[in-house]
Amino acid sequence: MQKGMNHEKADCGRLGDALQAIIPALEEFSRYAEPDQTATHQKEWKSAVEKPLPQKGEGLDTVLSELSETVIPNGLRIGMPGFSGWVTTSPTTSAVVANLAGSVAGSQRWMVQPFNTIERIALEWLAELLGIPSEWQGTFSSGGSVANIIGLAAARQHAFEKIGLDPAREGVQNVENWRIYSSSEVHHVSIRAAAVLGLGRNSVVQIPPDDAFRLDIKALKSILVRHKKKGIRPLAIIATTGTVNTGAIDPLLPIADLADEFGAWLHVDGAYGGFGILDERIAYLFEGLDRARSFAVDPHKWLAAPVGIGATFVRDKALLGRALTLEPAEYLEGTSLAGEVTSAFDQLGEVFHDYNLEQSAPSRGVSVWAILKEIGAEGVRDRVVRHNDFARRVQHMAEEDERLEVLSPATLSICCFRYLAEGKDDGALNELNLEIARRLRAEGRLVPSTTEINGKITIRPCYINPRGTRAEVDALVRRVRELGDKIVSNQ
Repeated sequence: MQKGMNHEKADCGRLGDALQAIIPALEEFSRYAEPDQTATHQKEWKSAVEKPLPQKGEGLDTVLSELSETVIPNGLRIGMPGFSGWVTTSPTTSAVVANLAGSVAGSQRWMVQPFNTIERIALEWLAELLGIPSEWQGTFSSGGSVANIIGLAAARQHAFEKIGLDPAREGVQNVENWRIYSSSEVHHVSIRAAAVLGLGRNSVVQIPPDDAFRLDIKALKSILVRHKKKGIRPLAIIATTGTVNTGAIDPLLPIADLADEFGAWLHVDGAYGGFGILDERIAYLFEGLDRARSFAVDPHKWLAAPVGIGATFVRDKALLGRALTLEPAEYLEGTSLAGEVTSAFDQLGEVFHDYNLEQSAPSRGVSVWAILKEIGAEGVRDRVVRHNDFARRVQHMAEEDERLEVLSPATLSICCFRYLAEGKDDGALNELNLEIARRLRAEGRLVPSTTEINGKITIRPCYINPRGTRAEVDALVRRVRELGDKIVSNQ
């Protein structure tokens, strides 16, 4: 017998000990007691981790030691209370634990086992939470990028089937005659989706937004009419419920009317702002969502699930299946046995791979299930309302300060504002506000992002972090004013 054939070098049994070894470091990291200094310490931690491939393994204890001493303490602090930069955040405790449980006990979402069933339950709960009809087909994926590809794959299937073609089987034809329409504020993953689906980036017609940063209905109708006269077909219209730039919500009802009039598929990208429907003050802005044919939402954003969890819901289950079917394989379908199930491996369980881009996939639904089980619909609603209040608080404070200017009022949980200084043009103000943002990041306590609105650089806090409080909101606005004053006084 070959030497070493029965000896596995990786530890497969000390899970409890390993977790106990790194828990202190994880708990210390999650306290966010010190300012973020990871970038300034990068020389030290890079020298510790940038090593040649070990030819002989160093063992589990060495791995645990380096995780605890070097990797975890210098992790990305997007969960610290003062972080408001992105539309992703660190997951809450129940989501972390559920994700770990899925990694160990449900490492595939297939077969007759609880993690498979919970995948369906989580989708049903998510649909109920957001008012999506129960008959729509849902599926989890790795995030908004794939979630939007899935929705637009269904749109492509629908469009080509109307002219007697099966694009999933036969490929796309006469691509130059098809267009997807959106606001120029649409997330760039939708442009990439068009490329992946063989339609080409140039097939996406990006229409400048109206004064409220929404898809301009008059401009949309004008170009639809013009294209129809030229024989150009509308494959889909993308409406965004919560742009990542300003949090604007496209007007769904008139967009749905135009989609019906011109025979276009209505896809709604609610990856960030879809949960905004839970805030009764702005729920009316989501009227028309029920007329969409597909809808994308990211639990790893406002729901604070681990990064890597998106969801798509499609009205026509059969059509989505035709668009993304994996095709039968003997080693899959051939393993499903008729009759009584006596083993978890006798049947595939709830099948999702015919409605997705993935065959093997982790149990993403268990984290969503855990979050909703823990805090319920009421807890999610309270979080959304609280964060929307934070953005309104920023707007109020900025409007009350003669040195600050609001560039996009709060609709959801984003409010964009900038520091003003007398005698400076927009170019100089852009440099000034970029410097304010740079100094904020260097201080390591309050971290918004920046964006550009009508050529103006703006400070852009986005509140989805469950750990953030009003104290950080007020501190951010005050600190922007203080830093701006300091920079101007030294010039």
